Amino acid sequence: MRAIMVMYDSLNRAYLPNYGNDLVKLPNFQRLGEQTITFDNSYVGSLPCMPARRELHTGRLNFLHRGWSPVEPFDDSMPELLKLNGVYSHLCSDHQHYWEDGGATYHTRYQSWEIARGQEGDPWKGSLKEREQNTSFGRPEDAKEMPFFVKNIKRQDAVNRSYLQREEDFPQAQTFRNGLEFIEENQSYDNWFLQIETFDPHEPFFTPEEYQALYQEEGEAAFSYDWPPYGIAKEEEAFVRQVRRKYMALLSMCDHYLGKVLDLMDRYDMWKDTMLIVNTDHGYLLGEHLWWSKSVMPTYNEIAHTPLFLWDPRVGIRGERRVSLVQTIDLAPTILDFFGVPIPKDMQGKVLTPVLKEDRPVRNYALFGYFGSHINITDGRWLYMRAPVQDDNQPCYEYTLMPTDMRSRKPISVLEGMELAEPFSFTKGVRTMKLPFSQGQGGSQYRFGHKLFDLQHDPGQEHPIDDPAKEAELIGVMVELMRENDAPAEQYERVGIPKDGKISMEELLEQRRCDQKERFPEELRRFGVWQEEAVWAYKALGWMQPMEENGCLEEKLEAFLEARGKLGEKKPKSTEEGQEAQARKPEQGQTEHRSKEQERAEGKIEKADILAFAKEIVPEEDWDTALYAMETMSRLS
Repeated sequence: MRAIMVMYDSLNRAYLPNYGNDLVKLPNFQRLGEQTITFDNSYVGSLPCMPARRELHTGRLNFLHRGWSPVEPFDDSMPELLKLNGVYSHLCSDHQHYWEDGGATYHTRYQSWEIARGQEGDPWKGSLKEREQNTSFGRPEDAKEMPFFVKNIKRQDAVNRSYLQREEDFPQAQTFRNGLEFIEENQSYDNWFLQIETFDPHEPFFTPEEYQALYQEEGEAAFSYDWPPYGIAKEEEAFVRQVRRKYMALLSMCDHYLGKVLDLMDRYDMWKDTMLIVNTDHGYLLGEHLWWSKSVMPTYNEIAHTPLFLWDPRVGIRGERRVSLVQTIDLAPTILDFFGVPIPKDMQGKVLTPVLKEDRPVRNYALFGYFGSHINITDGRWLYMRAPVQDDNQPCYEYTLMPTDMRSRKPISVLEGMELAEPFSFTKGVRTMKLPFSQGQGGSQYRFGHKLFDLQHDPGQEHPIDDPAKEAELIGVMVELMRENDAPAEQYERVGIPKDGKISMEELLEQRRCDQKERFPEELRRFGVWQEEAVWAYKALGWMQPMEENGCLEEKLEAFLEARGKLGEKKPKSTEEGQEAQARKPEQGQTEHRSKEQERAEGKIEKADILAFAKEIVPEEDWDTALYAMETMSRLS
């Protein structure tokens, strides 16, 4: 028995013909669907890149305990278990995060591995020569607070591109060439697992011209922007459409090399004894919900609801679809089971054979998310996002024996706050470091609040609904799954849910009243009634001001509102009355739709007022940065 995994990064299922898109030219993905089972309800678990790969190894969620991290010393590793049980495991990848501090213990779990260099800001070629950087957009490039690593990867990417002149030079082409060579060399042997993993179609969407030509209109001017920001999509629709074409071009390149794997499986009749899995770590937002990318917004289905294709020669079913709910954590136990390797007790994923054979469910709910962000749950129809209940996102700790971040070691300031935690059920009796975690001002997802969607009637997740009974029901199941994962006690407190899972509708409504006090602080309510977007725009403005100036910022705002005739125009008679007005909710099961005209007629302080105020006080050289920050922080969905 042999198994091949072809893994992509940031593959949005809505762009594949297998999920209804007939605009993108992907004949080999169509061919793939004819040879495999297509999963309609596949969801992520831990996000983003390396947390997803960690659960690909461990078969269990990790986002409740840790963010971006290497494989921990106590982790079970699927490819390592294979090699220790006589199944050869080999990795071919261009995913540069494997070679950084935060991912440095993954590739060495395989029996052998090959790397291709040059993706994104991979520190590959060394050059001090000035390079033109005209591929990224969104966040102001001259932002003073832009971290060094952001500036550096953009510069490094420009260096890398100068060395990628021919298609065969591209990292994806090299990765698949290495994988195809492994198949050619070993197609007559038994007992091996091959993982061909490309960073594509992750941004930047850099491809050879021939793939871009597939989506260019005649006479169309050259368009250089292929690197979206992690942030709001504020560009014109025509601009967004051109960026999407860049993504589609990269998908067509992915399709081309996928076809080469399918060709070899045909040539050597490998379908009779070789499992094939085609998967991704997560999806990607390309302007949907007015966002680009991932991580900084709620985990919408464009990110969480993933494509998945699987052929199991033992089952022998192809060209069919499955609706049962599955997750990334199911892949490790499924592969171990295929090779007859015992599944460790700490793996919580399920073997997918019952789903493949007869679409028999292996789970009723899926829990997923990013560390320190929303905790999300779905049953395939209902999807509930539970947000932090405090703006500072506390209490929150990471548990690890590998104190690294994505591209660096943990700073001393974090290590100084280290405690030693008691063992978790999956750490093999070992105590771990307990490290304080903070995202800084405005960094948490608190501002988005809790969200409940009925995917059956609102598949685009455009209209959150208000249904306290369903919310309480899903919280109960969420707590059950968190307990099964041995979640730290503070994670329940962070999102405001009881550890026993029992919460009444009355308690939920009381939480909402308390939330309004947090969202509309007393010092702002004295100016009148605020639109919530305006509150967050003002908070962002305050965070950019020196601490000693925050007092006079309120004085300036008071004078500004008075001059515009808005000061106290709708001022509540008391704190409680104002709070009650702000907290008013629609009827159960209904969506609240309030136009900007309605809010303006009610005399609310609007975001437009705060932007106009900021324009008066922010120095011209800082305006682009300030505007971007205020627009980002005031995006609440």
